[in-house]
Amino acid sequence: MAADVDETQNDEVQKPVGAVSGDGVNDVMVEADQLSAVDADADGKSVNEEAAVAEVVEEKSVDAASDDDDDDDDEDYLVEEGEIAGDYLEQLLDVLDFDGDIDLDVEGDRAIVSIDGGDDLAKLVGRKGEVLDALQELTRLAVQQSTGERSKLMLDVAGWRAKRRSELGNLGAEAARRVLESGEREELTPMTPFERKIVHDAVAKIDGVASESTGVEPSRRVVVVKA
Repeated sequence: MAADVDETQNDEVQKPVGAVSGDGVNDVMVEADQLSAVDADADGKSVNEEAAVAEVVEEKSVDAASDDDDDDDDEDYLVEEGEIAGDYLEQLLDVLDFDGDIDLDVEGDRAIVSIDGGDDLAKLVGRKGEVLDALQELTRLAVQQSTGERSKLMLDVAGWRAKRRSELGNLGAEAARRVLESGEREELTPMTPFERKIVHDAVAKIDGVASESTGVEPSRRVVVVKA
């Protein structure tokens, strides 16, 4: 009898997982239905996740396309600004009987208009660019009158601003190196906002120094200090 019990126990221990007893067909069908339900639920979740990912990707694509459209619109507007400014300046040159070629460009968030090639163009620059600054403001007003929006266009005549930009960049870099060596702050001469920005940009390229503006227009100036 003991041997029979041991054999029965061994049979129970060795019974494989998933083996059926009693109504085996019903057990298998129930188990299959349960597995199918689990698979269906997993498939449903997978489909929902894929749909959510697809929706996010589509939204990002739409946003990217919208950003590209906005960039194109901004550039088109700046080109329009330049064309309006070019027409205004061309009429001005005709009135003054000055010769000059007008070039239009876009740089960053502003239109760039330049006049080159004439012998009399230095008169449109004036002392320290004062006449050029005034002419730039008049041109901006002409653009604003046409578009209804304030303009930030930059006007250059006879390459004066380009040359001045190079000079101020060198000035800022040299001042920064002197301050870095001596440790003492250095004040530069009064400048226009355009000129001060160029100096700030030049100083920012050199580690260990910083710059700030101080004073009130027209005596506002750049101060270079050790960081």
